[in-house]
Amino acid sequence: MHPFPFDVMRERKEALERLDLHIRWGHYEIRVLRFHLTTFGPGKTVGFHQHSEFEFHFIPRGRGKVAMGGREYDLSAGMFYLTGPGVMHYQEAHPEEAMDELCLHIDIVDRTTGMKPEDSLAVDRWEAADSSLCVEKLHKLPLVPTMDTYGAMSCFLEAYHACIANTVGSYTTIKQNVLQIVLRAVRAFEMDDEPVMLPSHDLQAIRYRLALQYIRANYAGVITLEDLSDKLNISSRQLQRILKTYHDKGSFSSIVEDVRLEAVCRQLKETANSIEKIAVSEGFSNGNYLHAVFRKRFGMTPSEYRKQERLDNGEDTTHE
Repeated sequence: MHPFPFDVMRERKEALERLDLHIRWGHYEIRVLRFHLTTFGPGKTVGFHQHSEFEFHFIPRGRGKVAMGGREYDLSAGMFYLTGPGVMHYQEAHPEEAMDELCLHIDIVDRTTGMKPEDSLAVDRWEAADSSLCVEKLHKLPLVPTMDTYGAMSCFLEAYHACIANTVGSYTTIKQNVLQIVLRAVRAFEMDDEPVMLPSHDLQAIRYRLALQYIRANYAGVITLEDLSDKLNISSRQLQRILKTYHDKGSFSSIVEDVRLEAVCRQLKETANSIEKIAVSEGFSNGNYLHAVFRKRFGMTPSEYRKQERLDNGEDTTHE
């Protein structure tokens, strides 16, 4: 006989239930009320009752019955059913066999009422869409057991181990497993095959931003189109097309030159360093080359630019 993996949860039965778990998910707050493993002895019954919260029931071992929605269903290992707020249900273990049950009781509170506009904007819109769709489906799930197709039961064990370990990240791991139980339970019913929209990047725009970041971080040294395209794992030709699409200068060399000239202008305004020193520190081969590039771009020499900036700022330039 294989060992029952959930037996470890009996060692500290109330470990998870002692936690005060409040999970913000989109515009909702999930409050965990009960989170445990329980056992129904052979023939044990729990008469008709209801809860004001959602109760997720998973059967990791044994068999029995549940009655809800006016019908009775057989339960066996690997099955799951959900009873929502106000749903009357009755549970019974098989007369000759015990039935284990993993239970998660959660209260789901809609926080949109009274939410300030700035608070609403702070919520990730994709997470908000996920949570809203999931909660909507929870209210519509049929009152009938199904198989735990997506392995939500394993999340109980992972949450328990995280709680016992009590290391960095344990609290986050437990909360993530609560959400996974809810999500996997909803998916288990496979109510429709309609794909859900997921957030996606404009990959070309992302590559352009990464290219600029790389250029700005490395412009003072030797930097080539081939080096950058290799870092982005694309061809030089692809990179050139991206730069032409998103930058008015279009070419790699022009963009690098722009970044270097921006840095030169900052030094001319903010320091007293020589033109030669500024040129070399900002990626130009020497002061003469900087002088030629600068004059072509701005119609004046670096020295004239520095003098003009100081005049504009009311500084005395008579000794220069």
